Amino acid sequence: MQKSFDLFFVSSNNHKYHEAKKILDSFGIKLGFLKSDLEEIQSNSLNDIAIKKARSAFSKHKKPIIIEDDGLFISSLEGFPGPYSSYVFKTIGNKGILNLLKNNRKAKFVSIITYCDKTILESFDGKLNGTISKSQKGKGWGYDPIFIPKNSNKTFAENNSNKNELSHRYKALKKFSNWYLHK
Repeated sequence: MQKSFDLFFVSSNNHKYHEAKKILDSFGIKLGFLKSDLEEIQSNSLNDIAIKKARSAFSKHKKPIIIEDDGLFISSLEGFPGPYSSYVFKTIGNKGILNLLKNNRKAKFVSIITYCDKTILESFDGKLNGTISKSQKGKGWGYDPIFIPKNSNKTFAENNSNKNELSHRYKALKKFSNWYLHK
């Protein structure tokens, strides 16, 4: 029996899909997964990147989709790595980020969720302030072992049980869900 989905999450990142699915399940939205490498334009704007990826994903799959693009913006590094977070993670990783930092460790995560179907293209953002830890802590993917959310003393990787209730991705998906369920 074929599963019925309301829409599809298009990404090459299984971790992002599983987080998004769990969050959208809580809003009653059934999310399928289309694993796909999408071309990512070089831009200083997460929103521009997300829109381009969403259009490309819809053109490729011809189904209602969402994509997510996000970035880690570190204050003392003038917002770096920002929209280049994925590339920076692949090249220098968390250890490289930690080596770049001195005293000011303020940072924020930003997530853009973009929905696209035949006639609608809509984006939603979520932001979460925090700090970068002095060392990697806990087991997790991406920047989770070094990002400490505001009002916490543990990294996302150490406190994985409630990440989906406060993350930048959760905030963007909540805005999307409120819109999607009432559109």
